[in-house]
Amino acid sequence: MSKITLEKEKCIGCGTCIAVCPEHFEMGEDGFARVKNSEAEEVGCSVNAAQSCPVQCIHVKSE
Repeated sequence: MSKITLEKEKCIGCGTCIAVCPEHFEMGEDGFARVKNSEAEEVGCSVNAAQSCPVQCIHVKSE
């Protein structure tokens, strides 16, 4: 099991994570990204989203 977190206060709402990994990220009504499900069996594209984030506010940790 892995945990996906997003530091909301650092997010600039660019949408890169959503473009790279729509399975785990979506745009909130506030115009900033949010994690759809913080715990995942397969991290898949969320690692790519974390690496692509211009402000590095996404973290993926395996438990």
